[in-house]
Amino acid sequence: MDTISITLTLSQQEQLVQAYPKQITYNPIPYSKWQIRLEDCVITCYTSNKTVFQGDGAKFYSAQFQTNVGIFPQAGSDEVGTGDYFGPVCVCACIVDEKSATYLNQFEITDSKKMNDEKILEVAPLIMNTIPYSLLVVDNMTYNRIHKNNNLNQMKAKLHNQAYVHLAKKQQLPSLIVVDQFAPKDLYFQYIKKEPNIIYNIHFETKAESKYLAVACASVISRYAFLQAIQQLSSHFHFQFVKGAGSNVDECAKQFVKQFGMEKLQQVAKIHFKNTEKIKLGE
Repeated sequence: MDTISITLTLSQQEQLVQAYPKQITYNPIPYSKWQIRLEDCVITCYTSNKTVFQGDGAKFYSAQFQTNVGIFPQAGSDEVGTGDYFGPVCVCACIVDEKSATYLNQFEITDSKKMNDEKILEVAPLIMNTIPYSLLVVDNMTYNRIHKNNNLNQMKAKLHNQAYVHLAKKQQLPSLIVVDQFAPKDLYFQYIKKEPNIIYNIHFETKAESKYLAVACASVISRYAFLQAIQQLSSHFHFQFVKGAGSNVDECAKQFVKQFGMEKLQQVAKIHFKNTEKIKLGE
């Protein structure tokens, strides 16, 4: 049985209180605020704000409150491209064990948004040669077709789940599986309830790519695939695409339509973005 003690902020304490309202008891023992009794873990918060996690699930439940979480093996997933007008959506899930983590830590891997493209292009192949991963790349034609019947979070949920399903065929998934949270847990599983295979026992956490090496690696691999896809589009059309979705992208899109027409936009852009309307209105 594991025992882990962490000093939690009031907002972190409230996060636990809200997550387990039916399992909580207030002031159960001297100097305590509350205690949450779960099937595999007892969480006790003291008046000093020290919070003790005890049980077989202690590592799992405490992980979200630790920085640079060192629980291995761990699986993580993340997506790239959902905020970019041009280019695909890329989702990756991967597994990092302790041996791989020791090797990968030298490269200072973190959230891909905090790493420049040159660093991504250098580090991603090293990651991909070191750990098992599953990568899904949804091109723009496919994205635009699927988006007609699925909102963005539905698409992301299905892609994350599918990435884990593929990864599980390569290697058994560990007990700690982390998704960089983009929707509440209940809604995530509502989105994928009709999928033929569903991966459960997932830990959802925002900004997970800054705390879990597996999620950071998934983020970097996804960004690498996105950059490669943008380069392939540029080569195919002999046109330089701009990343992001700001005003410079609007101008780039206008130039693309001027050269290739609105119909070709389906092949390179996410047409439900507001950028498309600006092109049509000539803004």
